[in-house]
Amino acid sequence: MKVLTGERRAVARAISMVEDGSRDLPRLSQDLFPHTGRAYTVGLTGSPGVGKSSLVEQLVRTARAHDRTVAVLAIDPTSPFTGGALLGDRLRMQAHATDPGVFIRSMATRGHLGGMALAAPEALRILDASGRDLVLVETVGVGQAEVEVATAADSTLVVVAPGWGDAVQASKAGILEIADVFVVNKSDREGVVEAVRDLRNMLRMGPKLDWQPPIVQTSTLNGQGLDDLWEAIERHRAHQERSGMLDERRRRRILLEVERMVAEQLRERAAGLLEHGVEERIVEDLAGRRIDPYAAARTLLQTLVQTDDTR
Repeated sequence: MKVLTGERRAVARAISMVEDGSRDLPRLSQDLFPHTGRAYTVGLTGSPGVGKSSLVEQLVRTARAHDRTVAVLAIDPTSPFTGGALLGDRLRMQAHATDPGVFIRSMATRGHLGGMALAAPEALRILDASGRDLVLVETVGVGQAEVEVATAADSTLVVVAPGWGDAVQASKAGILEIADVFVVNKSDREGVVEAVRDLRNMLRMGPKLDWQPPIVQTSTLNGQGLDDLWEAIERHRAHQERSGMLDERRRRRILLEVERMVAEQLRERAAGLLEHGVEERIVEDLAGRRIDPYAAARTLLQTLVQTDDTR
């Protein structure tokens, strides 16, 4: 299979299959899965405007300087209109487009029924199977979908910038809990000291962790801190490998993905049943208070099981 040799068009077509929710995805997964598990994946998330794309571009340069092959997956989980096109400052990454050691792809969910929670891991496995040493996955914001994408990675970088806003709101968004490394980007601007101080205060108030996320200051304008960031990623990787947490993290991740797949398949089949007359009976029973929602759910599950038994 050409994906396994890293053939760029084959890899691009495979990711398009993920975006479009192709019916051939199970077969593709079956062929590629035995060849995964070798790439190290780094996720970047943070509010729009903090400089994630510029940071990714610099990480690509650093990785190539260390003789690592790289894939970049830039994800837009929210917009059905962009179609995965490279937009805005992501065009800057095209400086690497002629480097055979770099593969860059922007991606939207489009037709994928499972949303980003299922689409992103499938795309990352394709890039892993293509033989890349490092996969960088960038999201456009800090909502729930972005958090799910970031947690599909082995190391998660939460990127902030000076004046990044109310710490409590950031905590509510859930990104503080997923950070393996905090990056204060645009550190050439005023307010960087306050941003670092706020992060340190939050870490002090949080639970004591086996791995304490480092705070790295970077600037993509003057190159400040990029070597420090690379070192922090490498230290986190070494810590996980040494403690066994990398394997454990990947086991939990793939199990969660399987659970989501099962839930999605059940949802699709339940919707199909509801379209074939079951819905009207259930709605009438619910409206008449003859059954409660839990009983309705049990009825639907039993119908699904009986349907399986008759096949």
